[in-house]
Amino acid sequence: MIRINLAPVRERKAFRISLPSFNLGILFALLSVLSVILIGGWWWVLASERDQLERDIVVAEKQLETLKAAIAEGNRYKAERDDLERRVNAIEELTKNQTTPIYFLEAVAESIPRDLWLTSTSERDRQLHFNGTAFSSTALADFMANLRASGRFKDVDLVVARQDITKMPRLITFEVVCRFEI
Repeated sequence: MIRINLAPVRERKAFRISLPSFNLGILFALLSVLSVILIGGWWWVLASERDQLERDIVVAEKQLETLKAAIAEGNRYKAERDDLERRVNAIEELTKNQTTPIYFLEAVAESIPRDLWLTSTSERDRQLHFNGTAFSSTALADFMANLRASGRFKDVDLVVARQDITKMPRLITFEVVCRFEI
């Protein structure tokens, strides 16, 4: 037998994947909770970094204090060393200058001829000034030659030589300038 379907034709539905229905309020709530968790995590990371930096600052300040103490001690040692060097240099200078007059007097005594005597000796601007009297110009020339020959007197020069012809004996007063070196 032949069957005839007199019912209206149903349209066939297209194939679709059906998802369960989802409420947007729940979605926004989940996103809000997730963002709060992310912000809280970020805040916790920053707070822990801040705490670590504060601990590092405290440690660095302690090291700075110890280094300041070490620097102060080093500066004290440098000042003490400079003071000791100054004292040693002063002592060396004194011992050097202590022997200088001996060499000076010895060299002058060996240089003075028989007919000459010194009336004064002075030092100005690192130069020695000999003032004296001689019986003859030969004695004065011998004195200057002896000073040069001693090797301890440099730049020996006659500044003034006067002879008073009105008095007897005719004495020559003079001034000789030179530098003394050991």
